[in-house]
Amino acid sequence: MTSTTTLAAGLPVEHRERLMRLAREVSFDEGARLFEEGMPADRFWIVRTGTVTLDLSVPDRRPAVIESLGHGELVGWSWHFPPYLWHLGAEAMTPVRAWEFDAAAVRALCERDPGFGRAVAVWVGAVISDRLHVARIRLLDLYAPHGSGTLL
Repeated sequence: MTSTTTLAAGLPVEHRERLMRLAREVSFDEGARLFEEGMPADRFWIVRTGTVTLDLSVPDRRPAVIESLGHGELVGWSWHFPPYLWHLGAEAMTPVRAWEFDAAAVRALCERDPGFGRAVAVWVGAVISDRLHVARIRLLDLYAPHGSGTLL
């Protein structure tokens, strides 16, 4: 787990409290798909317990698991940017309890409160940066010839 993807590290307390007022508790059984690549991104989650994996479609192969997410981590960022379609897929690898957020409600709050909106945008941007780095490393592990590249 990386610090930039957790709710506690990503949002200042006052903004975290405002966001949590919009949360509803949900659970997913092991093996449940939270979302599929290319489908509408109308919600997002913060993991309370359990593990969620992010995966990427690979032609003629099983989806490649890119990252595992756990307690306090943001699951989903595609809800924040038009056209609001998932860039990855996600699956509950264990039973998962999470807080779920309606994306339209959070975006509306971001528009009404620019300070809150900036804090959420910075947090989501940090998550995207982290996920891109992790995805690059994972794809090199899976598909690049051994020793073919160095990571910075």
